Amino acid sequence: MRITRVEASWVQVPIPPERQHLSDFGKQPTFDSVIVQVETDAGITGWGEAKAGVASTAACAGLAAIINQDLAPQLTGEDPRDISRLWDVLYNMPRQGFAIDRGHVFPALGRRGLSISAIAGIDIALWDILGKSLGAPVWRLLGGRRAERMPAYASGGWADENKIGEQLLGYIDKGGFHAVKMRVGSMDGPVARSAARVRAARRALGPEIGLAADAHGTWTVAEAKAFCRMVEDCDLLWFEEPVTADDKQGQAEVRRASAVPISSGESEFTRHDFRELAELRAADVLQPDLAIAGGITEGVRIGAIASAFNLRLAPHLWSGAPAFAAGLHLAASNSAGFILEYSLGHNPMLHDLIEERFPVQDGMVDVPDRPGLGITVKEDFLNRYRRQ
Repeated sequence: MRITRVEASWVQVPIPPERQHLSDFGKQPTFDSVIVQVETDAGITGWGEAKAGVASTAACAGLAAIINQDLAPQLTGEDPRDISRLWDVLYNMPRQGFAIDRGHVFPALGRRGLSISAIAGIDIALWDILGKSLGAPVWRLLGGRRAERMPAYASGGWADENKIGEQLLGYIDKGGFHAVKMRVGSMDGPVARSAARVRAARRALGPEIGLAADAHGTWTVAEAKAFCRMVEDCDLLWFEEPVTADDKQGQAEVRRASAVPISSGESEFTRHDFRELAELRAADVLQPDLAIAGGITEGVRIGAIASAFNLRLAPHLWSGAPAFAAGLHLAASNSAGFILEYSLGHNPMLHDLIEERFPVQDGMVDVPDRPGLGITVKEDFLNRYRRQ
């Protein structure tokens, strides 16, 4: 089997004004991602997803160009089942001079950023091809699923203090969720306002529903520590990205100062970033976004770090269907995986891009046994929202 074509498409789907929300990223009028299609001479097509960053729009065109202009020529004619070798070839292109010999210059020479996201999108598609070629779901190739269903938490929570309880209870009604996540951080202004929203949420939910909070890395170390003190009696599942991902030492300081568990990882690239988080004891839960961090291949390595350091793994799944499916397969097969993120914001890239559904019943998501990622992309939807 040989790769005959690789194409990345920047897909941008408008979000209706009434469904747009204000967060630390500002108001999001569209849902953007880069969808990767890898075709083979065996008639098998694999689908992947690459993201320039969480809530990133401007860099999508550049990310798609890297895949189409720089990586695709290196992959044509290769066996798509040689996933580990191809990952290393793409990762080491500048150092080996591989791209220069072929007349292409890799535009991002670092080991972070768009270069890794580009590899991630291709890697996910290659795993999809491997599973389809063997008639097996990806989770079986990763060692098997540990259960037929996995718990999920409803991810959203932007309402103010007076409405946050109602909003989160509405999430529970939609899927019987036993855990929810809300947003906090600079979007609220003073730290005390975020803490008040969390306390209001806990009062509405009662003690039996898990509650997590996500600051998107917008606070200083002092602000994050103050927030932890204010909500320490709220029994949070975790406090996510308390400070910028660039300050891992500061995050470790926040973790040492409080009993509130700390999680992070959606802004990190490769196992090397996650190894540093683990070595610094800066997190209790690792949250790689496989469309950013390097794909399923790198996700397995990150999962091994979580297991070795006695941490938990909860992939970041605010994404389209290919990346969601990839994270689901990883979490279901990894010994450190324990819960799935389920977007309750307007997410057409998850719900409308593919033929299948990932329904939530009693707070649980089925781990599908369909071959590959288990998704069928609607190419008419892809073509309708593809940016030129």
